[in-house]
Order: sequence, then C-alpha cells, then structure tokens
Amino acid sequence: MSIPSPSETSKLSDSNSISTNTSALRKYSIGHMLLDMGKITPVEAERVLRLQKESGMRFGDAALKLGLITEADIQLVLAHQFDYPYLLPGQGNYPPGLVVAYQPFGTEVEAFRAVRSQLMLRWFTSGRKALAICSYNPGDGVSLFTANLAVVFSQLGERTLLIDANLRYPQQHEIFNLKNKQGLSDVLADRANVSEVIAKIDSFIDLSVIPAGTLPPNPLEILNRPKFDKLNDQLANQFDVILYDTLAFSSGVDALAIAARADGTLIVARKNNTHLKNLNIMNEQFKRCGTEIIGSILMN
Repeated sequence: MSIPSPSETSKLSDSNSISTNTSALRKYSIGHMLLDMGKITPVEAERVLRLQKESGMRFGDAALKLGLITEADIQLVLAHQFDYPYLLPGQGNYPPGLVVAYQPFGTEVEAFRAVRSQLMLRWFTSGRKALAICSYNPGDGVSLFTANLAVVFSQLGERTLLIDANLRYPQQHEIFNLKNKQGLSDVLADRANVSEVIAKIDSFIDLSVIPAGTLPPNPLEILNRPKFDKLNDQLANQFDVILYDTLAFSSGVDALAIAARADGTLIVARKNNTHLKNLNIMNEQFKRCGTEIIGSILMN
C-alpha cells in the first residue's frame, strides 16, 4: 500500500475542494454557464468562489475583478439565461451584415426591434402568420433585411420560419450556411416533402429556414401552383411567424404570386437607390392583386 506524499495530498485536497465548490454552482447560474462555455476553468472558478465568499460580490463581478472574463462574456451569459441568444464575432460564420446576431445591443438592431414591434401590433396579432418582404431593385438589400428580421422574431420566442422564395437568385442558404440541394421549389414540384427541407438554425432559438432549392426553369409557374396555398396553410399551423424573401420586382413579378399567398407585403427601399416612381408602380401592382401593403422600410 503506497502512501501519498505531502505534495500529492495537497493536490488531492485542492482537487476535491475544487470539485466540491464548483459543483455547488447552480446549473443555470452565471458561474456554471461560464464553465460550460469554456470561459473559465474549474481552478479559476475556485478562485472566483473564494473572492465571492470573502467580499460578498456576485460571481460575475468577482470574475471580472480577477480579470478572468470580460463584460462581453457577462452579456453573453445573461442573453443565454434569458433565452436571447446572440453570437460573438467569429462564431457561426455568418456574414457581418447579420447584425442582430453579432451586435444585439447596437442602435441598428434597435431599428429591427422597432420594425418587429410594429409588425406584431399591426399584422401578426390578428391571426395572420405570413408576410412577404419585397423590394424593387436587386441591390436594395431585401434578403439580408429579411434574415435580420427573422432572427429578431425568433429572439422574441416566436416560432419563426424564413422561406427563400427567390427562385432565381436565392441568398438565404448563403447567409445561414445551408446546402441548397432541396427547398421550396422542390416541395412545390412534388420532388420533396416540406419536412425534409426545413432547416433548424441551431445558433438561434425558434428559427428555421427553407432554402429556395433547385432553381427551376419556370419559377413564376412554380410559384403560381395551387400547392403553394396548401403549403402556406400547412406551415401556418406549425409556426407563429413566416417571412418570405422575394425576387426584386424589377427582375420579375414573382413577388406578386408570393404576396397573394401571404396577404400582406412589407416593402424595403434603399436610400439613393430606389426611385419613388418605381415604388409607386410596385404599390399599384400589389393593390391590384388584393395584397395589403403593411408599410415600407427605408434602408441606409
């Protein structure tokens, strides 16, 4: 039988102390989450617990004082505690333009939250589920705007589905790093089941995406098929918010077919890029199709 040396005994004692004390961290406490995220080690957690006990400070404040974490780490943990996920720069490999993912407390993101609030009050509270997001020019940024809007709806806890209905120049699969082998076009052409093409975005709670899928030679005819109505009704039973990303109006009238299913349209325009006369033309076309124009957004 071997007897541990004094130094080994000390190591065992310290190890047991660390194990005992860190295990006392509640599952959803800041300390436990910092450990799970790899922001601190068990040894560092022990240092924080000792300082916390001596000073009466909160765990996060004690960890900050010791220089083990940053204020950004605290904000990230709080966001997870309150089911408001966002990412640190470099995480997720999404484009920087997805600002709601990387800059959740900036003024630009507040603008998206304001749009979300208006839509919740004026559109989605009356039992409506779907909304088409449309623009006149390809360079108006409608795809990135729709992606950001979908994320902020999901952050609210709404079961959100973003559908890339641009069957000519799709972008949502690139924004969310998805394969575009099958998607909306394949479902409408009876080449796939809808359950097979819905992609859950793990980085964000309650966000799913249907990519455009196989680019068809007849996109407008595909979008005008009666199956689109059935699909929209089916998805409305599964999700709280459905946002359709659409082809720019100047590139084709595909958006009219989509907006007719959604019953409502939000128009996105870009400053110094979208002409007022073109917006008026587009508005008139949507009204003739019986689609309600919910409002318009001017992007800088």
